[in-house]
Amino acid sequence: MEKGAVFPLFYLPNVEFFKTLKTYKEDDVLIEKLEHYPKQTFRNRAIIACPNGKLMLTVPVKKGDKKRVAYKDKRISNDDNWQHVHWLSLEASYRNSAYFEFYEDVFKPFYHKPYHFLFDFNIELLDVILSALKMPVTYNITSEYEKYGEEIIDFREDFDWRKPSEYVNKPYYQVFEDKIGAQNNLSIVDLLFNQGPQSKSFF
Repeated sequence: MEKGAVFPLFYLPNVEFFKTLKTYKEDDVLIEKLEHYPKQTFRNRAIIACPNGKLMLTVPVKKGDKKRVAYKDKRISNDDNWQHVHWLSLEASYRNSAYFEFYEDVFKPFYHKPYHFLFDFNIELLDVILSALKMPVTYNITSEYEKYGEEIIDFREDFDWRKPSEYVNKPYYQVFEDKIGAQNNLSIVDLLFNQGPQSKSFF
């Protein structure tokens, strides 16, 4: 394999994730599917801006597994109406943004159609976001879990929400900026809803 990178798959990834993905989009890009599902990561979390500051959206996952589960097999817990809550949060945060209505019909189905596996939900979202960004990326999904040599940059343990990132995105107008100040490196939907087709120029 030629040079490239292997990426984790997140829920509504942040701007830094897409900046990094853009850097490698001409190389071999792999999306990890078979890792043991790691807890407390962006794989089921996203951070948006709301009137009171940052808001973390978390996709609930099934608990009680007796052994470590592959990401591809990690089930979403639909006991609570989390999709409804997430969509209401997105509406409350971005209904007044310049491009929410432009993308509304693209994202809304993800919060009404039932999903059972987190990986399936996230990979479909990733494709929709890449299309919205007009950022074509040809990627392959891993068929086995492996350690890679120097020719493949491994980002699977990067983009940790618990660790401060040095990445700073280019400033752009945000709905609640006057109230809570500019928020850096939020979920890509914050950038999309505020800047629309120009989003890619901000990372």
